[in-house]
Amino acid sequence: MKILTACANGSGTSLMLLRTVKKTLEKMGYQVTQADHTSISEAKGIARNYDVVFTSIPFINMFDEVKKRGGEVIGIKNVISAKEVEDKVNASDIPTKFKKK
Repeated sequence: MKILTACANGSGTSLMLLRTVKKTLEKMGYQVTQADHTSISEAKGIARNYDVVFTSIPFINMFDEVKKRGGEVIGIKNVISAKEVEDKVNASDIPTKFKKK
């Protein structure tokens, strides 16, 4: 699974979210083949290359193109909460789209 995390500037928040998401997905048994973080402005142009985009809740509507092509866009409130990431992943289509290791 290729994942992208995005925040306003592409440095602190997206990096923390990336670490939380990657660790949580791997703990859940998913294989992460690519994991990157970036700014919202750059993410809008490259998000189509990823299976799942994780971002802060206010930015989820900026990734409608990802949703249209069948990708997942997941809004996260607390970027260091593994529980929130796990809950949101389980509530998404990820469990049906991706096999666990």
